[in-house]
Amino acid sequence: MSAHVGILLEMFCETLRMIYLGCFLSLCGLTHVMASYPIWWSLAVGHQYSSLGTQPILCGSIPGLVPKQLRFCRNYVEIMPSVAEGVKIGIQECQHQFRGRRWNCTTINDNLAIFGPVLDKATRESAFVHAIASAGVAFAVTRACAEGSATICGCDTRHKGPPGEGWKWGGCSEDVEFGSMVSREFADARENRPDARSAMNRHNNEAGRMSLNDNMFLKCKCHGLSGSCEVKTCWWSQPDFRVIGDYMKDKYDSASEMVVEKHKESRGWVETLRPKYNYFKPPTERDLVYYESSPNFCDPNPETGSFGTRDRICNLTSHGIDGCDLLCCGRGHNTRTEKRKEKCHCIFHWCCYVSCQECVRVYDVHTCK
Repeated sequence: MSAHVGILLEMFCETLRMIYLGCFLSLCGLTHVMASYPIWWSLAVGHQYSSLGTQPILCGSIPGLVPKQLRFCRNYVEIMPSVAEGVKIGIQECQHQFRGRRWNCTTINDNLAIFGPVLDKATRESAFVHAIASAGVAFAVTRACAEGSATICGCDTRHKGPPGEGWKWGGCSEDVEFGSMVSREFADARENRPDARSAMNRHNNEAGRMSLNDNMFLKCKCHGLSGSCEVKTCWWSQPDFRVIGDYMKDKYDSASEMVVEKHKESRGWVETLRPKYNYFKPPTERDLVYYESSPNFCDPNPETGSFGTRDRICNLTSHGIDGCDLLCCGRGHNTRTEKRKEKCHCIFHWCCYVSCQECVRVYDVHTCK
């Protein structure tokens, strides 16, 4: 009886929360965000994320969930911390990959739309963020299952192919198919509209998940006297997520521009995407797609979500996008000196410790005007 009352209470609280959120967004002119923006990503930042490990998850308190996501959360609440962890590592990887770019994947605190208006447009940046977040969810859930953090999943026992010469199957192969299924069921749940943006998001979400399959590798361990490797057991493992980030960044750089086409079907008008240029190789299911141009991100613009590049640190010796010429958009740069304390003159002592002195070094720091 108490469990039933608890569910009813949570549903009532969820109804009130959605009414309040809808009124708030209407007053702020942000109702379009609810339709196109994955607001639930905000679970991965701020106080909600920090409390995941210490407090039970109330699915009704997660902002922006559509009914299918809410049902999924209630049925599989034990893997929701991994879902949030996946979005978090996706955001962190995005910030690493774009650290030297005009747009550096900045998130906004205390905002349901954690990237601001940047993702409102169907740009390359939107394509990358959706792909890396979906890959992050699949990655984190897969890793949690292999580590035994969840009872509903575990290792992948469906070994692909016979063992090779000098090794046999063993250990815990990571079940990336289960992790991808969770990401697909949860992250794609809101992408069911018959418009071009949903089609783009679904495609890029799947491209992100497929990057995990494409980068799985055999990890092996030797057994025998004194590590002689008489017997070697191997299992399928995910790579470090940095490998996924590098892979998806290459996909970002080679993303395919598309155009929107409308078709009349039995359910009404449906928008689909086709390549804009016929003389280029059409995108595969592993490539990123977009259909709107990106702003230049040089100057602050609240409409596009650009923070500009003023005061950003630039690389004086680089001729790339992180160089002062390109990153500062031709405005020039300032230079200041900065003193840093560093360990130096380190000596190894037998046995076994290292002693170091502390040195002060002076560096030139260049920032955009």
